[in-house]
Amino acid sequence: MLRYITKRLIGLIPVFFGITLISFFVIHLAPGKPTDVDTSMNPKISYESRSRLEKLYGFDKPVHVQYLNWLKRFATFDFGRSYVDGRPVSDKIMERIPVTLLINVSSMILILGIGIPMGVLSAVRRGSFLDKSTTVAAFIGFSVPEFWLALLLMSLFAITLGWLPISGLKSLDFEYYSLAGKMLDVARHLILPVSIAAFGSLAGISRYMRTAMVGVIHQDYIRTARAKGLTEHAVIYKHALKNALLPVITILGLSIPGLIGGSVIFESIFAIPGMGRLFYESVMARDYSTIMGVLSVGAMLTLLGNLLADIAYSYADPRIRITEGGE
Repeated sequence: MLRYITKRLIGLIPVFFGITLISFFVIHLAPGKPTDVDTSMNPKISYESRSRLEKLYGFDKPVHVQYLNWLKRFATFDFGRSYVDGRPVSDKIMERIPVTLLINVSSMILILGIGIPMGVLSAVRRGSFLDKSTTVAAFIGFSVPEFWLALLLMSLFAITLGWLPISGLKSLDFEYYSLAGKMLDVARHLILPVSIAAFGSLAGISRYMRTAMVGVIHQDYIRTARAKGLTEHAVIYKHALKNALLPVITILGLSIPGLIGGSVIFESIFAIPGMGRLFYESVMARDYSTIMGVLSVGAMLTLLGNLLADIAYSYADPRIRITEGGE
């Protein structure tokens, strides 16, 4: 297994650099440069001054040369400095990434903790009122846009009822709270963002789990387990569930990019200082260094998530369990 993980990690390196290469060239296809934000609307800046500024940042060089220069800096874990405030991009990312990871990990736990049991119960009680109710809920989850749902929940729970904060991650008097009060305050601020982040994927996972479970519980080995006198709980949760998790693990691996990408939406709506909001602000300011930094970190997290999904897949199914030789 260790050899397999090492080979996979090495294989992810060209994929990662392929992502950065495409991303770098795509962001340079947009008209304008970061220097235009400060110079285009300032009549006092001459053409010569603008040219010197572009030369200072290296924008006068061809795109492929700029990418090679970026790679040289990246090799030393240097994302450069932001064109907006001059701060190191790595510092800005390190400030924001814990918030994004907290939201996404919490939403993933919510998805697994609710979606899998919901799918199992729907499959075991197929055709019941519970099954029909979860089916309707799943279709609603697929159909409702996240940004629209976020606005509705903000209006209901934050404005009308006043139960939850409307935006941000902390209250204004956060520093005066006790440790328990600070934890509770952050939790109250995260309820709506985490719920919105998990809503769509929760519906999908429950449906995939139901479909996989329905196919497994009619297999011959499940009938054999029942014939041996095993309890229904043991049959469902010790024999059927493990094999039914295989397609769900695959879907979870594919949903990780959606969770990270969805951070742009709900972090902007709820004014949460995470990577998604940093990415949005950087795009609006044409801050190439910060854009590439956020995209690179997001690509690494996505590739790592897919690797973890493959490892979990091999553990869930002994038939495809990977040997030490990596075969």
